Amino acid sequence: MLPDLDVIAFRFGIPYESPFGHRGYTHSFAFAALIGSIGSIYSRALGTKPAVAFWFLFVATASHPLLDACTNGGLGVALFWPISNERFFFPWHDILVSPIGLKSFFTPYGLAVIQSELFWIWFPASLVTIVLRRGSIQSKTLR
Repeated sequence: MLPDLDVIAFRFGIPYESPFGHRGYTHSFAFAALIGSIGSIYSRALGTKPAVAFWFLFVATASHPLLDACTNGGLGVALFWPISNERFFFPWHDILVSPIGLKSFFTPYGLAVIQSELFWIWFPASLVTIVLRRGSIQSKTLR
């Protein structure tokens, strides 16, 4: 959820379509690399190796804009900022765009967004996790 801290830009009058607006620089691979780099610096405190911290945080942070590029609203995501300010969407837009603001979530549309995310994100991610963990457990027992 870290990339969505960019909604604070609205409070400072920064428009949505600005590189520093919503789904701008915080939704880029450069931002994901920055977060991964910070994690690698603090890897000892995180109890892991620098490369593990980097890649875990990079993938976790980069997954957010990639999923946002699958939503049915907004202006797209600035995946390649600072090289390009162009906003991107994937060709499929099956995930309902989330409302901005906590109050908006407690509406019928907010419930539909939660159902959409459960179906398109959480259910498939849970299946992948179960399959990977099962494979990991089986490979340990074979050793």
